[in-house]
Amino acid sequence: MKVTINKEENKYNVILEGRLDTTNANQFQEDIAPLMEGANPDITLDCTAMEYTSSQGLRMFLMLQKSVNARSGKMVMTNMKPQVKEVFDITGFSNIIKIL
Repeated sequence: MKVTINKEENKYNVILEGRLDTTNANQFQEDIAPLMEGANPDITLDCTAMEYTSSQGLRMFLMLQKSVNARSGKMVMTNMKPQVKEVFDITGFSNIIKIL
């Protein structure tokens, strides 16, 4: 999984590319660590090029959402492919994380 983070004040635009699974979840957690700092974060995760997420990836997204909520921020995932969105829908994560 390739993660590109662009920051402008408290706004983060994050581009996700590839597959997120147990083989790269630890690296993903390190990559998103900067998103866990500061007050009132505004995070947009662009999933245009994200191909797949495992349950480990879902756990990472939930961890990030909880961190954002605790700091009175907003997080949204955009441009999700149907096969990835289906995983979020089946697991109920689309009720926890805002998906556009």
